[in-house]
Amino acid sequence: MLSVKYFGAVAEKTKIQGENIPFSNLSLQELVDELEQKYDLASLSYSVAVNQKIVQDANSYMLISNDVVALLPPFAGG
Repeated sequence: MLSVKYFGAVAEKTKIQGENIPFSNLSLQELVDELEQKYDLASLSYSVAVNQKIVQDANSYMLISNDVVALLPPFAGG
């Protein structure tokens, strides 16, 4: 099982704060593509973290069971 958490504008768009998804052998990019299609997220800007670490290259990151994936709003400095 994968846990997916949504924050900021992504949570507003999905109308949920998170969900559990049955685990299948996916890359992070494949999961993100599925979520973008399911919730029409393509117009939003967000970062993706796995287990509380930002992932820069989602194509080469393979997910494992029990990973926690977070879609995060852009960060503002200050």
